[in-house]
Amino acid sequence: MRDFIAGLPKAELHVHHVGSALPRIVAELAARHEGSTPVPADPELLADYFTFTDFGHFITVYLSVVDLIRDAEDVRILTYEVARELSRQQVRYAELTCTPYSHFKRGMPGEAFCEAIEDARESAERELGIVLRWCFDIPGEAGLPSAEETLRIALGEKPAGLVSFGLGGPEIGVPRPQFRPYFEMAKANGLHSVPHAGETTGPQTIWDALNELSAERIGHGISAAQDPALLAHLAQTGIPLEVCPTSNVRTRAVREISEHPLATLVEAGVQLSINSDDPPMFGTTLNHEYEVAASLLQLDEQGVAELARGAVRQSFAPDWVKTSLLAEIDLYAVQAADLRPGGGV
Repeated sequence: MRDFIAGLPKAELHVHHVGSALPRIVAELAARHEGSTPVPADPELLADYFTFTDFGHFITVYLSVVDLIRDAEDVRILTYEVARELSRQQVRYAELTCTPYSHFKRGMPGEAFCEAIEDARESAERELGIVLRWCFDIPGEAGLPSAEETLRIALGEKPAGLVSFGLGGPEIGVPRPQFRPYFEMAKANGLHSVPHAGETTGPQTIWDALNELSAERIGHGISAAQDPALLAHLAQTGIPLEVCPTSNVRTRAVREISEHPLATLVEAGVQLSINSDDPPMFGTTLNHEYEVAASLLQLDEQGVAELARGAVRQSFAPDWVKTSLLAEIDLYAVQAADLRPGGGV
């Protein structure tokens, strides 16, 4: 199964831009800014630094890494290296969640940020064969000023790869309804709504994301498993969840992987994709998340291939990308079956 997953063509829909920085890149940036950051400059020490006591601690650590990204060249290098790592895992398409406000408030103009990620996106597609798209998300802990600025950058700069508008950061103490006008404006300008909800709070946060923010996909959404009416609604409407199993354990949203509600969600007929969230920070990869999902759901290779197809169908990828990637997954699954003992015609 591990070998099958390693070679499986995939899409990833919930992976954070800065949160995907490889330890090598984080350490290099920390060394460059030594004396002004708590982030270790030794990659070997980052595993301990990335051990989180709760979600609040995770946010603190995450922002300390964000603080290392101080100019447009840092952004470009980070983005390209994230694409390179994803392509090594046979990811053909990814929607990276970017938080331009976090860089803007540290002095980087929105124009420079967008130019850097677009340059990296074009290079990655040309040189690595991976198609990248962006979700610009509001850091909820920064309140309405961050929503205003995120929307301004999104609609003012209009980077070619931008497809969606999101809301991240802590859920506790950050009510979703207050962001409704910003999501309405984003959707009116052609962006999809993909807020985080129901990761560290209960089902009501998900209902708010649906009813107030017109969510088309939900980031995490695992607390839906606590509400039969919500499960039924998600299954009926086909609104998918972006599930990140290891992340939920590492941020203490779930006590241990055996208690993860993934199977409950699937059994209720909820559409979902498997994702890595902030992979180096959580000591995971997308390939590993597929292994975790295969174990939790007791899937065979064909079941895992169907998970990969689901992510493609739920994505905001151009039609040509979806068609090509679905065909590639189908061919790979057939060839894998033929190679097994007793396989073939």
